[in-house]
Formats: sequence, C-alpha cells, structure tokens
Amino acid sequence: MRRDYGYFEEDKLGKPYNTRLLKRLLPHVRPYRLLVLISVLLVSGITVLDLALPYLTKVAIDQYIVKEADDGSISEEAGRRYTVNLETNPKAAHVVDRYPKLFETDGSSAKIAYQDLSLLEKSDLKTLRSEDREGVGVIALIFLAMAVGHFALSFGNVMIMESAGQSIMHDLRRDLYEHIQGLSIGFFIRNPVGRLVTRVTSDIQNLHDFFTSIITVVFKDIFLLVGIAIVLVVMNWKLALICFAVLPVVFLTTFYFSHMARDIFREARIKIAQINTRLQESIDGIRVIQLFFQEERNYGKFRKLNHENYLVGMRQINVFAVFMPAIEILSSATVALVIWYGGLRVLSDTLSLGVLVAFISYMRMFFRPIRDIAEKYNIMQSAMASSERIFQLLDTEEKIPDPPISSHTHQDEKASEQPDSSQKGIVQNWTDLKQTPQASNGIVTFDGVWFGYGDEWVLEDVSFTVREGQTVAVVGTTGAGKSTLIHLLERFYDPGKGSVRIHGTDVRSVPKAVLRSGMALITQDVFLFADTIRNNIFAGNPPVSDERLEEIIDGCGLHRLIQNLPEGLDTVLTEGGRTLSSGERQLIAFARALARDPEILILDEATSSVDTQTEHLIQEATVRLMEGRTGIVVAHRLSTIQNADRILTLHRGKISEGTVREGELGPGS
Repeated sequence: MRRDYGYFEEDKLGKPYNTRLLKRLLPHVRPYRLLVLISVLLVSGITVLDLALPYLTKVAIDQYIVKEADDGSISEEAGRRYTVNLETNPKAAHVVDRYPKLFETDGSSAKIAYQDLSLLEKSDLKTLRSEDREGVGVIALIFLAMAVGHFALSFGNVMIMESAGQSIMHDLRRDLYEHIQGLSIGFFIRNPVGRLVTRVTSDIQNLHDFFTSIITVVFKDIFLLVGIAIVLVVMNWKLALICFAVLPVVFLTTFYFSHMARDIFREARIKIAQINTRLQESIDGIRVIQLFFQEERNYGKFRKLNHENYLVGMRQINVFAVFMPAIEILSSATVALVIWYGGLRVLSDTLSLGVLVAFISYMRMFFRPIRDIAEKYNIMQSAMASSERIFQLLDTEEKIPDPPISSHTHQDEKASEQPDSSQKGIVQNWTDLKQTPQASNGIVTFDGVWFGYGDEWVLEDVSFTVREGQTVAVVGTTGAGKSTLIHLLERFYDPGKGSVRIHGTDVRSVPKAVLRSGMALITQDVFLFADTIRNNIFAGNPPVSDERLEEIIDGCGLHRLIQNLPEGLDTVLTEGGRTLSSGERQLIAFARALARDPEILILDEATSSVDTQTEHLIQEATVRLMEGRTGIVVAHRLSTIQNADRILTLHRGKISEGTVREGELGPGS
C-alpha cells in the first residue's frame, strides 16, 4: 500500500480562506457572467414577488375585509365602523334606507358598526360589500398571476444556473485533467490514485452544487432580508425594532455553529479521499490480497476507515440537528413578540389588523433565508474544502518543463546545467533535431549524469554514448539504476548533474513531444487501454495503409491472436488488457512501437515475464524492430542481449564494465 502523503498533506491543512478561494473561482465564472447576471435579475424579480405577497394580504385585510372609517374615528359605544361610499356603490343606498337605525349617514358615505353587519340580510350584506368582494377578487387574481410569474422566473433561473454550473464544471474538470496529465511521473509515484480521482470527480461535483445552489440563493436571500427590513420599517418602525432585537442572537448562533461545522466538513473531505484511495488500492491489488488470504485484514482496515467517516458524518448531522431547531425557536420567539406587542397595538387601535398579519408573514419569511443560508452552509463549506484541494492540485508545478518557444535566455547562467541551452529557437520535429549543427553519429549521450530520487544518488557520474545503429544492452542487479537511465532518456525526470543528449542536443532543450516522437519504449508491465486492439496499437500515430498494417501484424507475430478474437483488431479489451496473457500484451506493445516507426527503440525488461515460446516470438519481433534503428536494451536474460553490439554493466549507480561486440566504445564506456 502507498504511504499517505502526496502533493499536500491533507491532515495539516489550515483554515480555509473562503474569500481567497472565491476570488480564484471567479476566472472560471467569468466566461458565463452574462448567464449569472440574467440569473441575478431573475432572482431579483422572484424576491419582489415574494415581498409583495404579504403586503397584498395587508391590503386585502385593511382595505376590503376589515375596512375602517375614512377618518379613523371610533365610537366607544359603537366600536369599529365600516364605511361605504354611496357614490361608487349606488345600490348600497337602498340598503342604508332599509336600516336607518344601524347606519350613520354623512353626505355621500354611510357608516355602520362591524358588529351590526351580522344584523343585515345576506343579500343586503352582499350588496353593501360588493366593492369589497370585487377588491378581494382582484387581489386573488393578482395572487394567481404572481404565482404563475414566480413559477416562470424560478424555472428560468434554475435552467440558466444549471447551464452555467454545468459549463463551469465542464471547463474546470477539463483544466484539472489537462493539468494532471502534464505532471511528472514522480508526482504520480508519490500520490495515491484514489485521492486524485476524488479531486476530479466528487470535489468538482461539490463545486457544481455550490454554483447552482449557492450563488443565486445568496443573492435572493440578501435581497429578501434587506427588502423585508425596509418594508417592516415603512409599515411600523416600532414593531420592526421589536423584531430586530432578536437578530443579534440569531447571528451569534449562526456564527458559532458555522465555526463548529467548518472543520467537520474539511475532515469529511479527507475521509472520502482516503476511502477512495483504499478502494482503488484494494481493487488494484486484489490478486495479492486473495493470494495471501488478506481479505479479512484488508476488510478490517476499510471498516475502520468507513466507521471514521460515519462518525464524521454524524458529527456533521449533530451540528445541524441542534442549529436548525435553535433557529426555529428564535423564529417562533420573534413571531410571539410580534403577536404580543402587535396584538396589544391592534386592541388599542394604534395598529391595523392587516399590518399585524403582514408582520407575522414577513417575520416567518425573514427567517427562511437564514435557514436557507444555514442549510446551504453545508454545501458552501464542502465546496470550499473541495476548491482548496482542487487549487492546491492546480498550483502543483511538479512538471518537466518544455523549453520556451522563443530563443533561449539566461544562457550564461544555465550553461553549466544545460550545455546546449545556447541553441537558438526550438526544434519542431525529430528531423529538425537530427539536423541541428551539433548532431553527430552519437545519437544518445550521457555526459557525467548524476541523479537521485531522494537524498541518495541512484546514478553517479554516468557517461556513455550510443552510436547510430548500435544496440546497447544495460545489465546489472536490481536497484542498480538501469530503469532510471531509461527514465532520464525519455525525460520523465531531469538529471541532478550532467546532461543527456540526443543527436548532440540536450534533451532539456527539446520539447517533450518532439523528443518522445522519435523513441518507443517497451516495458515489462505493458499497459493497455480499455479500447480496441487497433486503437491500442495505432492511436497517436499517423494513419497506416493496409499493407503497412499487415506488415506490423506479421512483424510482431500477432496473426494467431487476432484470428482467435471475435472482432479481430476491433475487439475491445478490458481495463489493462487483463483478459490477455502477459506475452500477448507484450506482442501488442511491440506492434505499438513498430507502428510509431521510431529511430530509438528502448526495451526495459521486455521479456522477463513471458514464457519461452512467446519469448521466441518477441525475439523475432525485436530483430525486425532493431533493423536500421538504435536500440537500448535493459535485461537480465542472456538471450535478450546476445545480439547486442555493446553491453554496459551498472553497479550501485556506476558503470563498472563495458563489453564491445562490434565497433568502438563511446566515451565513458
């Protein structure tokens, strides 16, 4: 199993700086700012409709349901009065004439005590309050129209924000994937795959939830809180101040619980990454686990990790299980204050019933954004924790750099590190590399190369040259540094001292794509993609003719394998090509190398894990591949290196022996 360390130590991450992280997210939002702006405008319209509904209730109550006298006068004997305008409602005059003892007539209006309305006939009451009935009907229609408008605006807002959110995540996932592909091999050796998978999958998804659920909701909630505060102050500032007295307690409670929740959310992200890592390693190593009967032990480790994740989840739930009821209690307490204080004012006729009802509605609405923000805080903290990890990965510059496109600078400073850095411009392809002024018949040159993966040197002052058309074998004990030579040549790493040159040019002065285009590497552990055999062989190479295809198949002894497969070359392989034998995977790897038609062919223990028959096929393929090419062969078996022109022996990172088959030794050999 891998040790739990990598490009950052998750357990040692400090406080997440949400403001800084939000600023870093802005460039990813900027291409879709128009959609976000439209969404904000739609949210503004939704907020206006939300604010209008309680106020319409107030209008319906005060102007139509419990309408007061125009002058606001109230008789102690008669109580509250209902006023009817005889000019706008001429039919009401007949009702007033029928009940002269109940009405007080004053010119074009008549008043009646509310408690006396029950003494009227139903038909007369209907006639008397016809304007009120019409007014209530109009308000009901307005309510219905606003509900339809609310639906339309909400639908448009959801569609727009989902589109923007999906696009932002599409771009961010693409950029993250591209960045990961460009990191050095050393980075992947040190970092668990499961952790990287978590960054590209669940962490990106958390940001999607943030963009679609938080951005517009925050705007809406802020607009709603400010709008409610303004409306309450305008309706009755004294009652509004009574309501606002509870807000400091609400904000302190919210701050306290948010502080508690922050670390829990971050710990939850760590546990998810660890679970993904454990799962990925268990699947990759399932053969070893089953071979050594480690299922129970491995399950115990996963069960422990899963239980820790469960405990973190329960802590998260406990925080909100206390916080949400606390907000509900404060909400109920505020409404109780409104009923107590406002009810007394209504009884003393210093406040209308409509205002009291509107206040109660607004206060319930006021706490809804607070609850929303609390619920969305879960998403926000999870998103901030995820973005912190995503940006730390994006900030990782552990790459093998390409040379600048323009002419090289700082030549004097780097002359000792990169002997060929004085080269003007940059080679565009392998042909340009072969035609550089310093090109010679020494295709591959190691000149005083030192390299170490840590504090200890793996290679020490290694120097040798591989001439054009030569096949050089590199032998030595395990850990001597044989594969490291190959990694430096392919520029998976850069040497600590000295230089590696191709056609006389330092490989650090050559774009990696150009450098690797003229080489083909065949390793002991062949990796095949879950794709067709055809794509595994020819992907990334120029299209080939049918004649060339047959030549490659024949040259690598693949005819029997392809004939036995149901779809031939178009047979889709499983992940890693696990349904094929090691030898069959090796033959496909040779075909892949032959399809590239490289000038330099590198074999790294290519036949160490195959049977004798397959090795014979590989030997034949090797002979064909080596014709007219320069070869470097790392091997243990004598049969693999018997046709080599030269043999180099590595011992503890140094070349201790060189055997000449043909021709002269290069320098340092």
